Amino acid sequence: MKLSIVTTLYKSKGFLEIFLKEIISAIEIINVKEYELIFVNDGSPDNSVEYLLDRKKEISQIKIIDLSRNFGHHYAIQAGLNYSSGEYVFLIDNDLETPPSILVDYYKEIKNDTNLDVVYGYQEARKGNFIEKKAGSVFWVLINKLSDTKIPHNILTERLMTRQYVNELLRLQDANLFIGGMFYWVGFNQKGIPVKKGIREGASTYTIKRRAELMLQAITSFSGKPLEWLFYIGISISSFSFLFLMYLAVQKVIHQDDVQLGWTSIVAINVLILGIISTFLGLIGIYIFKIFKQVQGRPNAIIKKVYE
Repeated sequence: MKLSIVTTLYKSKGFLEIFLKEIISAIEIINVKEYELIFVNDGSPDNSVEYLLDRKKEISQIKIIDLSRNFGHHYAIQAGLNYSSGEYVFLIDNDLETPPSILVDYYKEIKNDTNLDVVYGYQEARKGNFIEKKAGSVFWVLINKLSDTKIPHNILTERLMTRQYVNELLRLQDANLFIGGMFYWVGFNQKGIPVKKGIREGASTYTIKRRAELMLQAITSFSGKPLEWLFYIGISISSFSFLFLMYLAVQKVIHQDDVQLGWTSIVAINVLILGIISTFLGLIGIYIFKIFKQVQGRPNAIIKKVYE
């Protein structure tokens, strides 16, 4: 049996020595003789690639996919999965928040139940401060309310997958990647096990801005419900406006000159409607851009060089 380990590189140099030691130790524990360690360089600004090229002299299983620039975490993952060739593929972040030794637990689970196609990890309780915990909870509740694809809360990147599952996952060819949703859209038998994440050394590369972009990507890639909501909100506003106009007309007929319609109220209503229309057009524009991006047919990532 061949095992593929897939991970991405972005400001990863400080973690790689311990990561290599622990992942190789985990592979030895499960007694897998044939394996490959695939590192996808997602435009990392540090010398992660140089370090791995040096370690490759003693660890021949290291393979490096060097992307032409930074395309983003999910696109780098897709490139690594495309390159993998193992009967089982273990996807993991190398920042050591999730210990590489979790591979042993995943492997036992998938071997004990031959019907399983995926074993993944999830957090029972999110780490971080109050704001991070609440923001994470809101994200998962929101995406599950809006999407027809139900995604377990607080899932981790780390997962062990069969070859068939990975092949079907790669067939999707989405240009607008939210890989967390794609993992569950394809179906198959999946099992989650609780994992306690550690504290990352140094600042996370997922800034608030990037997390917000991910949430927008997730919602608009896996749900058309916001567009449905626009329709219903538009109907509601139109109905309210019609009733309000009828009310003003009736008041004018009954009270005539005693009723002053007022310039301020008209301006306020116009500004409100303008804001609503602008928001609606912006949301529609996002969906149109996603269609444009999909039909362009550009590759999700460009590989500059592969070190085998």
